Amino acid sequence: MMKHILKTIFITLFVGTTFIAKGQAGYNYALYDVGTAVSFNTVYGDAETTTMMPAIHFNFTYNATPYTNFVFEVQLGKLRGGDSVATNSGRYFNNDFAAFVFRGQLQMGEIMDYSRSPFMNGLKNLYVSLGLGFARNNITQISRTSEKVPGFYTGGDDKTKEPFLPIRIGYEIKLFNRYSQPSAKIDLGYNYNYVFGDNLDGFTAGAKKDVYTQFTIGVKFAIGAALTSYRKQITY
Repeated sequence: MMKHILKTIFITLFVGTTFIAKGQAGYNYALYDVGTAVSFNTVYGDAETTTMMPAIHFNFTYNATPYTNFVFEVQLGKLRGGDSVATNSGRYFNNDFAAFVFRGQLQMGEIMDYSRSPFMNGLKNLYVSLGLGFARNNITQISRTSEKVPGFYTGGDDKTKEPFLPIRIGYEIKLFNRYSQPSAKIDLGYNYNYVFGDNLDGFTAGAKKDVYTQFTIGVKFAIGAALTSYRKQITY
């Protein structure tokens, strides 16, 4: 009798556990990601011409949900612009910069129902992001005088630290493992970074602040054993 009761309890627990596990398929996700990216950067400042330059990014992400993320990022690279010979101002600069960024990221899947429409399902990974950044600028090459306009000189600082506002729009392609959990992500983004100062390019001129933009492609990987469940199925 006791043997029969234990057997019944074991079968019930096994079936129940299996049912719960299957019921959670497609709902679980990792809390943390690490990733890297490359960007192509353009400065819009006081130099008359622009040059696109590369940078490398390293990031750590906390996923409050699959579609609400908090990202800390380090950027290392070069910013360049101007021409010392071909332009009237003679302004040319090369900046070996490092930037530190913290931003929140909201994907459309957080605020819409994507379960009944292939179009909405594709749109769910589109995101907007806003935060705060801090750039450390090191001007390694600069031309402040003009060969075309005698006596024309542009002042500025070669080493500065400036805060900026990073505004980003992007799309995250989620890659799922055999348990239907997002284990890797390809991140495509466009950044508009509004600098609160006027020395990103080493020149202090005009009334407008400096801006640098970025086209970014990166990859992220889920890390750690910490998994949690989302209220909606993540993959369809």
